[in-house]
Amino acid sequence: MATDADFVKFIVDQLAGVDSISCRKMFGEYAMYCDGKVVALVCDNQLFVKPTKGGRDFVGEIAEAPPYPGAKLCFLIEDKLEDQEWMQNLITITANELPVPKIKKAKTKKRI
Repeated sequence: MATDADFVKFIVDQLAGVDSISCRKMFGEYAMYCDGKVVALVCDNQLFVKPTKGGRDFVGEIAEAPPYPGAKLCFLIEDKLEDQEWMQNLITITANELPVPKIKKAKTKKRI
């Protein structure tokens, strides 16, 4: 089941207080970015946040699940989706702990 665009809009609206939040459709699902870092995935109308130590300390006990088959476990956010302040705090903590993405070098064409 693909993610509903209305669900993604709801998540983006919940995170509106966090600077530099954006989302991008990827393979029929969505990646959530904060400051250019992938902090969460929205798959099958569920929110999966990348696990970090600070995030784990903040949320305490939480369900973990892979967002898609073969993926690493992420925090599965279910009961707190309506709590805008809690969601914004979790995403901010997560973004602060994740490394800055590596810049990919442009491929050069081989000359024959």
